[in-house]
Amino acid sequence: MAVINQGASALFLREAEIRRGVELLYFGYSHLYRGIDEGLAKQGLGRAHHRTLYFIARSPNLSVSELLGLLAITKQSLGRVLNELAERGLVESRPGPTDRRQRLLRLTPAGVALEAELFEALRERMSVAYAAAGQDSVSGFWGVLEGLIPPAERPRVEALQRKG
Repeated sequence: MAVINQGASALFLREAEIRRGVELLYFGYSHLYRGIDEGLAKQGLGRAHHRTLYFIARSPNLSVSELLGLLAITKQSLGRVLNELAERGLVESRPGPTDRRQRLLRLTPAGVALEAELFEALRERMSVAYAAAGQDSVSGFWGVLEGLIPPAERPRVEALQRKG
């Protein structure tokens, strides 16, 4: 029986090791979000709603076009998600200060509370995993994930990280 947290082989670029990494990424992500999926489903919301709340919480007054770039979804899909969140009183939109056609997004107090509750569930799971892995492993994990992001997209991620 293989141990899940065994160290990487010196042959880490072989197919077996790449497949192991893909499988761990898939199952890790799946289990990370499984805990909040049920709560979202009870409210008739899904992961797209959660991602939208998350990024608006990270960047109040985020424009719709900036959010489209972060989420990499169609305008139609985002419109549906934003309409549902607005109807539930979780997100509000305001015109831009210089371009009235621009829509700037903010969470309402109810949206802030829901996003904080969802983030807390993720924070708890990530904290346990980070503590078990240790600082060097966390840095290595971040390095691998950053390597998966195309260079043209990295400035968006870096901009979020600068926000704290």
